Amino acid sequence: MLRVKLLEPSARLPVVAHPGEDLGYDLFALEATSLAPHTTVKVRTGIAVEARHPATGAPLGLLVRDRSSMAAKGIATTAGVIDAGYRGEILVLMTNLGQAAVELKAGEKIAQMIPVPVLTGAVEQVVSLEDSARAEKGFGSSGR
Repeated sequence: MLRVKLLEPSARLPVVAHPGEDLGYDLFALEATSLAPHTTVKVRTGIAVEARHPATGAPLGLLVRDRSSMAAKGIATTAGVIDAGYRGEILVLMTNLGQAAVELKAGEKIAQMIPVPVLTGAVEQVVSLEDSARAEKGFGSSGR
């Protein structure tokens, strides 16, 4: 379940075209915004949210990710982690990776918001870790 508070009269509720099939909710730009080349801008949505698991009511975090139509224009969505307890306005950090300015219109779909379970727990310091098949093998250790 996604509970949404509109913070501005012109804000739009997130939408999902195919509930139960689509991974994320589409987010909309509150205001027209210009993205100059090689710059990052905070784009307002005018909404605050609370996400809960529909069956258990457990709090959910949210990941804000690219929409394919924005990525095709060279616009990347970055730093999109929304903690389950955050109740402020959802801002979308968007970076123009291209050579030309991109104009976003008010009410345009700009990103997707994907619910995720919160799995963080207490941190325990230990002297050793359990053995594993991979052990300390890192970058490129599984082949090409």
